[in-house]
Amino acid sequence: MAAGATVHTFEIELADVDRGVYESLSLRVARHPSETAPFMLTRVLAYCLEFEEGIDFGQGISGTEEPAVMVRDLTGRITVWIEIGAPEAERLHRGSRLADRTAVYTHRDPQKVLSGWEGKRIHQREQITLTSFDPGFIEAAAARLERRSALSVSVTEGHLYLEVDGVASECVLERRMLG
Repeated sequence: MAAGATVHTFEIELADVDRGVYESLSLRVARHPSETAPFMLTRVLAYCLEFEEGIDFGQGISGTEEPAVMVRDLTGRITVWIEIGAPEAERLHRGSRLADRTAVYTHRDPQKVLSGWEGKRIHQREQITLTSFDPGFIEAAAARLERRSALSVSVTEGHLYLEVDGVASECVLERRMLG
C-alpha cells in the first residue's frame, strides 16, 4: 500500500445479469493522496464489471508496470489489462501486447479520451474496449462515498444500477471499440 494512502472498504453485492455473474465482494481499496474519488469509484466499478477468477487491483498510481485492474491466469500471466481514466497511448499499446484483452473505463468525456489517442500507435487498437458512464453519474455517486461504503452493483441490458449506502442511481454503459 502506498504511503499516505487512505483505505476504503467496500461491501458489494454484484449482480451482472448480462454476464451471469453474481457475487458478494468485500474490497479494501487504497486511495493514493493524488487519486480523486471519481477515479477510485471508476476503478471499483471496473473491477465489478470485469469480475472473474484472478481479478485484482494493480499497484495503482505509484506503479507503472501494471494496469489499474488486471486479471491473471493460474501461471501469473496478465490475461486482461484494464486501465482507468485517460491512460497514455503507450500504456494501452504495452497492455494490448501483453494481455489477451485490453479495456479502458473512464469517468471523463469519452470523446476527449479518444482524441488523445488519435494518430498514436496502439497495438490491436480495434480490439480495445472503452466503457464510459453518463455525464455526472460517477461524480454524483463518488460524492456519497465514505471510508466504509455498501454498494449494490447491477447490470442488465447495458444499464448500470448503482446503490451507494442506500441511495440509488442508474446510467447507460456506453461501450465502444477504439478501432
